[in-house]
Amino acid sequence: MKKVVVIGAGAAGMMAAYFAAREGAHVTIIEKNKILGRKIRITGKGRCNVTNASDLDTIINNIYRNGNFMYSSLYSFTNDDLIDLFESFGLKLKTERGNRVFPLSDKAIDVVKAMEKMLDSQAVNIKTGAKVRSILLDGNKVKGLILSNGTKIFADKIILATGGKSYPLTGSTGDGYTMAKECGHRVTNLYPSLIGMETVQDIKRDMVGLNLRNISIKLYKNSKEIYQGFGELEFREYGLDGPVIKSASCYIDDFQKNNYRILLDLKPALSNEKLDARILRDFEKYSNNSFETGLKDLLHKKMIDYIIDKVGIDRKKPVHQVSKEERHRLLSLIKGIDFDIKRLRPIDEAIITEGGIEVKEVNPSTMESKLVEGLYFAGEILDVNAFTGGFNLQIAFSTGYLAGTSSAREK
Repeated sequence: MKKVVVIGAGAAGMMAAYFAAREGAHVTIIEKNKILGRKIRITGKGRCNVTNASDLDTIINNIYRNGNFMYSSLYSFTNDDLIDLFESFGLKLKTERGNRVFPLSDKAIDVVKAMEKMLDSQAVNIKTGAKVRSILLDGNKVKGLILSNGTKIFADKIILATGGKSYPLTGSTGDGYTMAKECGHRVTNLYPSLIGMETVQDIKRDMVGLNLRNISIKLYKNSKEIYQGFGELEFREYGLDGPVIKSASCYIDDFQKNNYRILLDLKPALSNEKLDARILRDFEKYSNNSFETGLKDLLHKKMIDYIIDKVGIDRKKPVHQVSKEERHRLLSLIKGIDFDIKRLRPIDEAIITEGGIEVKEVNPSTMESKLVEGLYFAGEILDVNAFTGGFNLQIAFSTGYLAGTSSAREK
């Protein structure tokens, strides 16, 4: 019986351990936290978007970094396979807008409980509160590992599934990168990703916490448009956040060399002509009222003061006295509010870490290292990233499956 040790009990690690054991290996998970799946428990604001129900081509198209590397693992263990597996362990699921799949209960803890059942069904040995110091090698072959207390654990195969550097309070502190480097692997530059943005412009206090749906943004890098997105945006005390902003953050890297700017369209469904007609109808309706009142049907009430300040029209001015030039100025502002981006939020707030183990050094068909025999990788530690929508967790589950089955099957 092969001895497989999995380092890390997140989504990828638990999936790898389950499948390695199911293939007949003797499996031990080593997790430095006292509990399993700590990051899963807070994913998706505690709801956990486990996967996306789209076809595999759509999933791969949403993997913006090294998507081609994922073909083998995604086709070996699909989103449908994942859904079937979870439901077989009692986790009922539902599909929401954007094909996002959640637990029916809306509780991330139920995902962890299902995975604990999976591990228990295969008698996986679990060591919590144990931190790995380094991986032991015999030449270019895995021999085992050594814990921080000096204990040695010998193994035929090791699966490194320690996550990235985001959410360090969950245990993702980048330990796996250090271990991989010590084994000769290259780690690409690490950046926060799927994260909020700090703006040069202050956000008005009464706008903090405001969620706007069905807006669109354009992201500019040195005056060149590099991303367009549609969806939901949230104003925070530091700047901008929300799903559409998190997706845009995937295109931002070096603030030392580049300037970044967001252009926000509050009414993307309306062309300039249709928006002008809408404004004229509202102005006609409120013609004897103030300009401020004339905006109440058009804008969220928490945005009105901000727009009035930006557009430079007296809030008490009667609507019927607003000039055509002022109306067009209002229209232009609604269709394009500028925010200069100062920086991304700290990496410890990021949903994922951009960068990781160089995928050219990993066999995509097995997840085994091309440099060290018996060393496998799974999950966020790899230099593979996707947009929000359940895609990153599917990457974790699929690479975990492939690493687990391969480590148990191969000599």
